[in-house]
Amino acid sequence: MEQGPLIEIGLPVSLFFIMIGMGLTLGLKDFREVAIAPKATLVGTLAQVLLMPLVALGVATAMALPPALAVGLVLIAACPGGTTSNVFAFLGRGDVALSIVLTVIASLVTILTLPLFVNWAMSVYYDETVTLRLPVLRTVITLFVIILVPVAIGMVVRRYQPGLAARAERIVGIFGLVVLVAVIIAILVSVGDEAWGFFRQAGAAAIVLNIAGIAIGLAGGRLMGLSREQAFTLAVEIGIKNGTLGLMIALSLMDSPEISIPSAVYGLLMFVFGFLLIGYSRLTGIGQVRSEAG
Repeated sequence: MEQGPLIEIGLPVSLFFIMIGMGLTLGLKDFREVAIAPKATLVGTLAQVLLMPLVALGVATAMALPPALAVGLVLIAACPGGTTSNVFAFLGRGDVALSIVLTVIASLVTILTLPLFVNWAMSVYYDETVTLRLPVLRTVITLFVIILVPVAIGMVVRRYQPGLAARAERIVGIFGLVVLVAVIIAILVSVGDEAWGFFRQAGAAAIVLNIAGIAIGLAGGRLMGLSREQAFTLAVEIGIKNGTLGLMIALSLMDSPEISIPSAVYGLLMFVFGFLLIGYSRLTGIGQVRSEAG
């Protein structure tokens, strides 16, 4: 695939600014959630960075996906939640502080786990004649630069310029959505006539993966003794992924529009499931007492 400016330069730069937006929502006090609710933090983190990639491997194998789509499904499953998950947690009256902490911790941990899972998937679904691999060291450095550095920048801005941070946060959120849509359109153009076939194959797998993530959060969270608000927040964090990150890795680091298809499909479908989760929360009264008290 011939890299265009949108993918080669625009996507990593856009993701950098999106992660600054995440940092704009964070203060040091938010990390107290790790001490206040260690069980919810631990369960949510493990489900995001370890369980979901394994679920994706199972789904890809059970549905006999083509190698590129199978690896792409594992890739998006290995991605952490993004700022979008925090928005859905807020709209659904979940535990927003927990959502933010889970997003940040998962983002940091996946700097190491994501390349390992993707390369494992490559070894499972491709034979030894295929030389395509996700470069681990380059990926770790890239994720460090576009995740940890901008989050730190955003936190510093919020600490010293809270007014500016509040205004910029809304703009960055809209910017991230526009970038995601633009990149998805670029992918459709790049794969041409094969686009519908990829969507037809990856769509069902993305739906199953999304439903599995939501179920793990809601049912698993309750089985682990978490509150309804915490279990709902886990469902949002596990079900809503950083699609922009998945696209950046597949297109910029792996140079594969085919592997990027599951991230593109999932990036669209997760909004549908996100709004369904909000509807579920509102209908069942999750967080209602706390909301009225506030």
